[in-house]
Amino acid sequence: MQAHQLELLAPARDADIGIEAINHGADAVYIGGPGFGARKAADNDVADIARLVDYAHRFHARIHVTLNTILRDDELEPARRLAHQLYDAGVDSLIIQDMGLLELDLPPIQLHASTQCDIRTPEKARFLQDAGLSQLVLARELDLAQIQAIRAATSVPLEFFIHGALCVAYSGQCYISEAHTGRSANRGECNQACRLPYQVTDAQGRIVAHDKHVLSMKDNDQSANLAALIDAGIQSFKIEGRYKDMGYVKNITAHYRRLLDGILEGRPELARASSGRSRFSFTPDPAQNFNRDATDYFVQGRKEDIGAFDSPKNPGRPIGWVVKINKDSVDIETDADTLLNNGDGLCYFDLHRELVGMAINTAEKLGPSNGVGRWRVVPKDPIAELRHLRAGTEINRNRDMSWVRGLDRKSAERRIGVWMRLFDTADGLALDLTDEDGHTATATLAINKEPARDAARAESSLRENLGKLGTTLFDAVEIVLDLGQPWFVPASLVNQLRREGIEALEAMRKAALQRLPRAVPAHPPVPYPQEHLSYLANVFNHKARDFYARHGVKLIEAAFEAHEEEGEVSLMITKHCVRYSLSLCPKQTRGVTGVHGTIKAEPLWLMNGSEKLKLTFDCKPCEMHVVGKLKRGVVQARAREAQTVPLRFYKTRP
Repeated sequence: MQAHQLELLAPARDADIGIEAINHGADAVYIGGPGFGARKAADNDVADIARLVDYAHRFHARIHVTLNTILRDDELEPARRLAHQLYDAGVDSLIIQDMGLLELDLPPIQLHASTQCDIRTPEKARFLQDAGLSQLVLARELDLAQIQAIRAATSVPLEFFIHGALCVAYSGQCYISEAHTGRSANRGECNQACRLPYQVTDAQGRIVAHDKHVLSMKDNDQSANLAALIDAGIQSFKIEGRYKDMGYVKNITAHYRRLLDGILEGRPELARASSGRSRFSFTPDPAQNFNRDATDYFVQGRKEDIGAFDSPKNPGRPIGWVVKINKDSVDIETDADTLLNNGDGLCYFDLHRELVGMAINTAEKLGPSNGVGRWRVVPKDPIAELRHLRAGTEINRNRDMSWVRGLDRKSAERRIGVWMRLFDTADGLALDLTDEDGHTATATLAINKEPARDAARAESSLRENLGKLGTTLFDAVEIVLDLGQPWFVPASLVNQLRREGIEALEAMRKAALQRLPRAVPAHPPVPYPQEHLSYLANVFNHKARDFYARHGVKLIEAAFEAHEEEGEVSLMITKHCVRYSLSLCPKQTRGVTGVHGTIKAEPLWLMNGSEKLKLTFDCKPCEMHVVGKLKRGVVQARAREAQTVPLRFYKTRP
């Protein structure tokens, strides 16, 4: 029986980070191409992606490229050409949002449904499978029961985000950036309005929360839920972070590699989706990277404490307290084992619960006292600018330079296990190699065999020279000398035999790796679960319109990015509920009097400067809508763009 494969899927801002993701245990990497990716500042040229593909495929790891923006009509042909270029570069799949791509003459490359497809129901998941999508990224907001229901309705691999920053909106369902700035999140240009501070008021203008980041979520961390997610049907475990740096990708990939390997060791019915084992020169620790504290979001059900309302910045971890403030320095008491470094990032919350940074210029240890450490820290900023800093303030560290420097160096190597057997032939010797995946290769050496004068020394020399695999992908699990007797063989010839054998084995591995097959759509085309699509379907070109019409949709509205109206619409739909997180949900406040008790089904308002957004609450599905309208400047800019892009899609009916 073939084991059920699990994929650890890591992000890469560029090819070099992708290579390190592979070294640190990723079974697959997702990366942006030279255009049409939903992270516009993380583009890479095709040649660099081909370099990453070549490296990943040596371990039978896969490379998925994001082609997941919605496309204008005039972008369809460039996107089609890019898909062919990526296929020729060896890319294993394209991650897409725009269904118009399925109407184009694409190469036979596997297509995965992006998180922007907003897959929350078994019906939509099954439709996308039947339409020809081979892997589905499920919505981050799902709980285990919802994942199980989607698993029961589908057979393709299901993918789920297990770590990193959380978009508060259902992916693909946020239009605040487009409405306010003309920069569309669905086209890779989100301005992250969700991370801003807002004043929250009720319908009577009473302040409910002052300058709180009420749309800013903590960071996703499913470390404790991996086994439950596997049992629910997840096969691909995705780390967020195509904007993240090398250290983040190394650390978080290694962290989840260790956790998944621990699960695999006890479950023989499961297997990793690529070859080799990674060895790390550090102990992975997610808390060392930028994070907004951790939440497992909705996987185990709705919880109140999912928001990073005080600050969207990295609060770090507590390390001690201020004991004295000097003219140009601060004395800090820590535990005895804490070491501070020049360049460390410290921070604290001031009296208004705002995070204040205090980067270290120099740190001097004053010595241990009663089991604690005492440090004199000279901040880079003047003491007078560190507002509300006083004795007794708790200090956190959000950047540890010793950790950063450690990950700047080589921090992992990945090797594939190989079994080696040296045996006699009629005219010399032969070396058989078998790797952990069962691939085999043989190299031969014609030589006049001479008995060794010192049998033990000759045998030791043969093992030593055969095992010199340091610059290769392989690690010797076992070396068997199946010889009539120990022979004297010059080291140079043994090394030659080993090199030829390894080259042959690598060639066998490369030949054995098959391209992922493109799924065949169901025929005749299955009907879409709905007959009417609103702007929330993100239909931005005539090919996407044709796709949905072919699948039975009768009324198709254009994407929000194509609208010229200024009326109010839902600019964001989210499972996160501000009322619930502020303990103002009617179910929570039943029987309570006062301001909190009088807030029922009426809307709340968010204000940031001149921006004003309305919050409405759909209690049956337990969702919140952030309501607003297009800014006049955006409307005018769209009108100008429509004159220069004549193929832009505005029609609303098939």
